[in-house]
Amino acid sequence: MFRLIWAASVRTHTILSYAPSNLLLAVTRTRRGLRWGIPAMLLAIPYLLAAHWCVTTIENGGPGWLNLVVLLCAWNAIKLILNGPVTVVLLLRARVREAVARCRARRPDYDQPHEYAEVHP
Repeated sequence: MFRLIWAASVRTHTILSYAPSNLLLAVTRTRRGLRWGIPAMLLAIPYLLAAHWCVTTIENGGPGWLNLVVLLCAWNAIKLILNGPVTVVLLLRARVREAVARCRARRPDYDQPHEYAEVHP
């Protein structure tokens, strides 16, 4: 049974990795894409509008399977909204790391003895 669950989860992960929102999250987690995390949050608005439209359709006698669409849209909206602050933190960390590396590259290496340094026995 565990083998079946494991195989199903692997296949589901493989299929879901090609979903548009997951592709967008993967792109915004790269170093070049970190700056697009906040603008990508705006893509949560269409998901929320679609969820709202499905809810009003269901309330007016629409099919029940639209509840799954509501869940999917709400989940994608939550992922995109939470991705914005996460990418800001990751961008700040990357910029600090790069600044430290630049500073270390400019600074002379003080561990090596200099030619003018006195050597005391």
